[in-house]
Amino acid sequence: MGRRSKHASAPSAAVPLAALLLACSTSGAPQPRVAAPIDPAATAETRALFVNLRRLAGKALLFGHQDDLAYGVQWFNEPGRSDVKETAGSYPAVYGWDVGGLERDVGANLDSVAFERQRGWIAEGYGRGAVITLSWHMRNPVSGGNAWDTARAVPAILPGGAQHEHYERWLDHFAVYAKSLRARGRSGGGEVLVPVIFRPFHETSGGWFWWGARHATADEYRQLWRFTVEYLRNRRGVHNLLWAYSTDVFDSKEAYLERYPGDAYVDVLGFDDYQSVRTPATRAVFARRLRDVVELAEARGKIPALTETGVEAVPDSMWWTGTLLAGIKSDSVARRIAWVLVWRNATLEREHRYHFFAPYHGHPSATDFVRFREDSFVRFEDELPDLYVAPPSP
Repeated sequence: MGRRSKHASAPSAAVPLAALLLACSTSGAPQPRVAAPIDPAATAETRALFVNLRRLAGKALLFGHQDDLAYGVQWFNEPGRSDVKETAGSYPAVYGWDVGGLERDVGANLDSVAFERQRGWIAEGYGRGAVITLSWHMRNPVSGGNAWDTARAVPAILPGGAQHEHYERWLDHFAVYAKSLRARGRSGGGEVLVPVIFRPFHETSGGWFWWGARHATADEYRQLWRFTVEYLRNRRGVHNLLWAYSTDVFDSKEAYLERYPGDAYVDVLGFDDYQSVRTPATRAVFARRLRDVVELAEARGKIPALTETGVEAVPDSMWWTGTLLAGIKSDSVARRIAWVLVWRNATLEREHRYHFFAPYHGHPSATDFVRFREDSFVRFEDELPDLYVAPPSP
């Protein structure tokens, strides 16, 4: 999250000519190629996840929740618990996790989730067939402050910068962690690497993080992204990642692509929206942003997603079907996003604030959340096909 207070018909296999021409008129024009992960050495499970998410988008909407297994509004670190499951009867289809703090070589992330336990929860979610996403609220490498410390830092960690080797060491920590995410193969046999949708440097169009638009030029950001991909993939041999680029809210396709690092460096096009999802009054704006991301992604053979969203404390008891789902389903193109992930449910006793984005048992929106879950378009974990086995070629 940024500011830290924080059955439809299948899509056409061919990109419409008008959409392709529009995309080509923007910066970062799509490059025609076979749709595949940007890592040619990606594991079989990672390749299968990419293909299956693209095929499922438009037929179903996967629901996700940040830190779902680690804690909830009224509990912390209790095995088997989940506010989502206890409200709707199933775990979410997508789990969001964060590695902020990994760069400091400490035992837990910025939300007090122990990395060792997070590793276990990631394996658990994969074992049940769910999708795993990872963000990284990375500390400022120049000032030593947190991710919200906006001291100028990006130039210092680029190749040739004073803190470049320091940044490489941080990436080394991440590489070790990514390669430690292992679980028993879903079809039997030995262990496999768990595929992860990795979303670093998120909400890049905003100004609250040190890598954001007010603190790094578009070219600096693109250089940082490309170096990070190449270092982890080519030098450290991390091959279980799909790379997700995400902005905050945006007002045009050109604005969305302003800092885009290029098709050769991105697998997922997403954005985070905590603004136009607050009420039905801004449904048209919400749908237009979704539609833009879907069209940009499909023109490039990428996966479109609503990578973060929600309303803190969910004050509208009908928000799930009346605002979120109605907005997504209001447009035949917008509904082709692959997943939506709402932010975390902070434990009240530990954080002393009502900072939650999914309902818990007894919350006023719980009944509507069940209706959301029961919609034939929405998928939770218990309704997923096997996303980690490649479908037969057409």
